[in-house]
Amino acid sequence: MSGRFIAVVGPSGVGKDSVMRALAAEEPRLHLTRRIITRPADAGGENHRAVTVAEFEKLRAEGAFALAWSAHGHAYAIPASVDHVLGNGQDLLANLSRGALVEARARFRRVEVLWLSARAEVLAARLAERGRESREQIAGRLARNVEAKRDAGAIALDNSGCLAHTVARARAALYPDMARDG
Repeated sequence: MSGRFIAVVGPSGVGKDSVMRALAAEEPRLHLTRRIITRPADAGGENHRAVTVAEFEKLRAEGAFALAWSAHGHAYAIPASVDHVLGNGQDLLANLSRGALVEARARFRRVEVLWLSARAEVLAARLAERGRESREQIAGRLARNVEAKRDAGAIALDNSGCLAHTVARARAALYPDMARDG
C-alpha cells in the first residue's frame, strides 16, 4: 500500500511550515519533506535546500524532482526521493503551491490537501514579521489571496489562532481513528 501525498497549501504567511513541523512532531505516521528552492537559505522561513537557477535546471534535467513549479520569482521542487517514502506506505507532508495541485494529482496515487487560511490582518502581520517583502509586495500577496478558490475535497483549516488547535484539527481530519480512540 502506498502512503498519502499530503499537500499543505495556502497563502504566504498562513503558517504552512509551522503546521507541518508541529503535525509531523505529533504524528509518527508522517514524513516531512524538504523542498528545493532557488531562494537563498538565509532568506528566512522554511528549512529548504537552496540552489541556484542553474543547479535547479540541472537537477530537473537529471530527473531529481517529483514535482517542480515556479511562483513569486523562484523555482520550487519536491525531490523524487518522496517516491521511496510513499512506496513504503508512509504518509508525506509537502508544502505545495496551489497551482501545483493538478500536477500532484497526476503524479501521485493518493493525494490529500490541507488548505490553510487565516484572516487578512493575521497574514499581513506574519508577512511583515518575516521581513522579506515591502509593504506593497505584501499588499499584492493579500490581494491575490482573495482570488484563490479552495480546492474541491480539500480539508479546510483556519490557522488565524492557536497553532496547537490547527494541528489537532488537521491530525483528526487526516487520522480519524486517532480522534475516536484519542
